[in-house]
Amino acid sequence: MRPLAIKIASWENLPQPVYSVAHEQRTAEESTTVEMWELVAREHIRDTLARYNWSGDGGRLDDLADTFCADGLLEIRGFEPLRGRSEIVAFLGGVTGKIAVSADVKPIVRHNVANVLFNEVTRDHAQVSCYFTVVTHIGLDHVGRYRDTLVPDGDTWRIKHRKVSTDWAAPDSAMAQPSR
Repeated sequence: MRPLAIKIASWENLPQPVYSVAHEQRTAEESTTVEMWELVAREHIRDTLARYNWSGDGGRLDDLADTFCADGLLEIRGFEPLRGRSEIVAFLGGVTGKIAVSADVKPIVRHNVANVLFNEVTRDHAQVSCYFTVVTHIGLDHVGRYRDTLVPDGDTWRIKHRKVSTDWAAPDSAMAQPSR
């Protein structure tokens, strides 16, 4: 029995993601299909990306930390890498705590993730890239990119390694260093 697959469109101008280990063995007709396990993996990964941002925006840092592997690595450009959930929570708690203290209005943080690109998806790991924008009480606060390696852990996928690059920050950013 052939595995259930869904045909997707092909865009020649985009880098071709690796859908599975056997991708290179597919015929030209099959090269635009995605197997069911890949669709499930992608949805679990999207859920992890959303839970990271919703948890952080809501100040639920333990929930945010749970999106990482126990030994997960968070690299934020311009800072020392953070290894493990406790280091990640300690650092991000300082960032979100600063907003609550410095805002004369109700503090608000809203991360928006866009253009999620699955660079590689296998049953053992995924390489994912996306853009983010952050709105705070000042308006558009900063924008950048996430580059993630995720691995399956039971019914969820966790972040093994996240690289954060801030491409621009407002001069009065509540969270990021201003752009120069």
